[in-house]
Amino acid sequence: MTWLTWRQFRIPALSVFATLVVIGVVLAITGPELVGRTNFSDQDTLFGGTILVLYLLPAAIGVFWGVPMITRELESGTHSLVWNQTVTRKRWLTTKLGFGLLAAMVAAGLLGWAVSWWASPIDALAAQQTDRGMLSRIAPVVFGARGIVPIGYAAFALALGVAVGMLLKRTVAAMAVTLAVLAAVLLLVPNFVRPYLLPPEQMTVAIVPGEITNINGDDAIGIREIGVRNPAGAWVLANETVDQAGNVAYPLPEFVQGCAPRPGQGPPERGSMEQCMAQLGAHGYQQRLIYQPGSRFWPLQWLELALFLAMTALLTWFSFRRLRHLS
Repeated sequence: MTWLTWRQFRIPALSVFATLVVIGVVLAITGPELVGRTNFSDQDTLFGGTILVLYLLPAAIGVFWGVPMITRELESGTHSLVWNQTVTRKRWLTTKLGFGLLAAMVAAGLLGWAVSWWASPIDALAAQQTDRGMLSRIAPVVFGARGIVPIGYAAFALALGVAVGMLLKRTVAAMAVTLAVLAAVLLLVPNFVRPYLLPPEQMTVAIVPGEITNINGDDAIGIREIGVRNPAGAWVLANETVDQAGNVAYPLPEFVQGCAPRPGQGPPERGSMEQCMAQLGAHGYQQRLIYQPGSRFWPLQWLELALFLAMTALLTWFSFRRLRHLS
């Protein structure tokens, strides 16, 4: 059974690992050039590309490894031939899942390590900046492409593909459902689960001109909100103006609405709006920041990995339960 599983799985597996080798060579060549630099604007394409690849890898594993691993045999009927030999249903599924999960986790672990190493000079600089627009490694889009969480994504994707394939028994339909569910999970977890895996920290700061980083508004509502400088390397969940009672001021009070230039006046002088918005502090308003500090990167990584491995275990359990109903 082990030899048969390898024969069926080798081409998809070798294709992915060959791609990883190419990516690894590119990162190994360009990585040393980043050490000691303070400007990485010329690396935006590669920086974004590495993040994209680490999100595409679980999708490819779930769709092209997990789903065909089961549906190919169910559609062709070869599973019945195997079961009528000396191989039991449980051993059949255990061998397939064992091969798939091990290969998926190794592939994601290697790629995650290589990208984390390559991007370490960029991440180190981003952890020190508050106003240069650099994404820290704890920021949602970057977090999933660093450290050990890609291992959990890959394992979950493969188990999801197998479970959906066993449920639908149709390759194309199972591929579409697997991709849709995986995309939904990878969107929902960073927005509704990860922020609360650990209780976020909170701080209030004074509203002074030098700390205001953005002023947002429109003609219909006026000035809606402002933002102040974020803590270095943090993932900010909320940057909001509050009154003395702690209530969020949205939109901002009337006495600062005149700070914005009227239509036809042209752009204001540099710094004039910030000076005007500083009136908020004189009236008792402050800026409240709710955030996950950069120091929590690894605790959040371990917690999210545990979450995805738990979901993988649940899908694996479902697959073995479903196995009983396959004919």
